Amino acid sequence: MKRSWIVLTLLAATLFGTASAQPVQIVIGTGGTGGVYFYYGTQVAQMLSKYAGISATAIQTAASIDNNLLLRDKTDPKRGVYYCELSLPDSALVAYNGTHEKFKGNPAPSRILWVTYPNYLQIVTTANSGINSLADLAGKRVSTGAPSSGTEYTALLLLDAAGVKTDSFAKWSRLGAAESADGLANGTLDAYFWSGGIPTGSISELATTLQRKGKQVELVSLDPNGEGVKTFMQRFPGLGVMGTIPAATYNMRGDAQTLAFWNRFACPASLPDDVAYTITKTVFEHIQDLHDAIKPSMDTTVANTAKLIGKTTIPFHPGALKYFKEVGAVQ
Repeated sequence: MKRSWIVLTLLAATLFGTASAQPVQIVIGTGGTGGVYFYYGTQVAQMLSKYAGISATAIQTAASIDNNLLLRDKTDPKRGVYYCELSLPDSALVAYNGTHEKFKGNPAPSRILWVTYPNYLQIVTTANSGINSLADLAGKRVSTGAPSSGTEYTALLLLDAAGVKTDSFAKWSRLGAAESADGLANGTLDAYFWSGGIPTGSISELATTLQRKGKQVELVSLDPNGEGVKTFMQRFPGLGVMGTIPAATYNMRGDAQTLAFWNRFACPASLPDDVAYTITKTVFEHIQDLHDAIKPSMDTTVANTAKLIGKTTIPFHPGALKYFKEVGAVQ
């Protein structure tokens, strides 16, 4: 899959008042074009370009796990290149503490700048599919998300905890949000996993497409007492909570109960404090632009970030903390 990142060139002398002539390049890993990460990151890039004189462009990545790999492997302080990211909290944690297989012995040195919005795990199907639980996915054609994505990681964790093996599927696919929606619309998939803000554009479009065909989109509800949810909560304490996706979100028959958890915008620990401060300050001083463009970003607020400062395993970046202290959000 083609990688997606946002390339931001920051002139250090202009933006940060330093004497250094070396430009600083920030690359922000986002996600697939059918998900909120891509549009959120694109809007942040436009804000930085408009208000801070930062040149920005956006393309796609496979999201959370991929973004943490980019942050770890592509950051090069000697050349002034720093890879930042949007990431799910569970994916960020296993990358940070090295418990994910791709990070064993070489964890991702991430630092949080702010929290973005709560992600909802959405198991998308149709009203007539007969899929009402994780167990019902056995014998079906299922996509668990793009390879190396946070969606895939969470999906496989839940399925394993629920005793549902991928080899029990009639067909197992590993597709991103837009490709999965196409598969369900075209009848080549029965269900797919997606972790994103609500509403997710590709699912809204899918609901409209299915309606034209006389069908209805449906989200599978998770049992808060089921093994999948309990195992997730035990493995990632404090990261996930049960949340509700209202029926009106996608014109469904009823509300869906599922896991919800806060996404993070993070950068490497080696990112200079003044750069982290300027990025954070620019976004929050012009936050209305983000809120107007991306509905899930309404939860991107100083107050929501302040609630998690000092309560996360992954530390906040000192440059971001400087901004939150300046505005009185934290001591």
